Amino acid sequence: MSKLDLLPLEWIRVFEAAGRNGSFTAAAHEIGLTQAAVSQRIKHLEQSLGVSLFSRQARGVALTVDGEAWLPHVTRSLQDLNRSAQELFGKAPRRIVISASASVTQMWIIPRLACAPQRPGTQIALTTMTIEPDFARANAAVEIRYLREATASGRAARLYSEALSPMASPALLAGAADWRDLPRIALSGPRPGWQDWALLSGDPAPAAPAYRFDNYVLAHAAAKAGLGVLLGSKPLAGPDLADGTLCCASTATLKPDAGYWMRADPDVMSERQWSELVAQLCQP
Repeated sequence: MSKLDLLPLEWIRVFEAAGRNGSFTAAAHEIGLTQAAVSQRIKHLEQSLGVSLFSRQARGVALTVDGEAWLPHVTRSLQDLNRSAQELFGKAPRRIVISASASVTQMWIIPRLACAPQRPGTQIALTTMTIEPDFARANAAVEIRYLREATASGRAARLYSEALSPMASPALLAGAADWRDLPRIALSGPRPGWQDWALLSGDPAPAAPAYRFDNYVLAHAAAKAGLGVLLGSKPLAGPDLADGTLCCASTATLKPDAGYWMRADPDVMSERQWSELVAQLCQP
């Protein structure tokens, strides 16, 4: 057995706190020890390792090259220990906050939550995302946003594979010889639009749309009301396409790489909760 096998976890925890805070005094306040106790434990750790982790200066301490090299490994290891303990033995959060656009919440999340088993003692709070926030600052365990990249980093899962096609009410389509002559409904935002459709299909560039909305729910409602043809999302419009409330005007489909991704903060949501949510909300 080497001397490193006998390193007390408390010494390592003290080193991590001192290195992260850049101060023995701050580490002492965080952990609940005296400054002298912190200094003593780090001294024992340095003696066991045979290296200096901190340089002592008149105005405080600073990590040495060895200390700087080891600190990120220690931080990750302690985070993994805390996370695994929470996963196995801790209580799961009783409130899961999901931030998503109104259209995704109304047309995708709510129908699937309605079909999912209830979670006794757990509240799911849905908040409407009106802008694209910084995920690190968002007050939500789960965030769903439209990403232009094909993948999302971290704990992430694609909500569904996007498929866009012209769709309109059956009555509107029945009264036109060619759907391309009908009024167009456009949607502001990051989704591909009618210009992208023209590039895919080879159709001439469309005239200016008759209606424009900043919310997919409203644009979808306008198409159902017979105002025009919408380049609609087949996954979101699934129930209306199935019951004939809307009909696809073309057999062609635009399948962009971009789409809606669900991401979670692993520090506030357990792996088990994440797996359950992915099973409920994400398309296989």
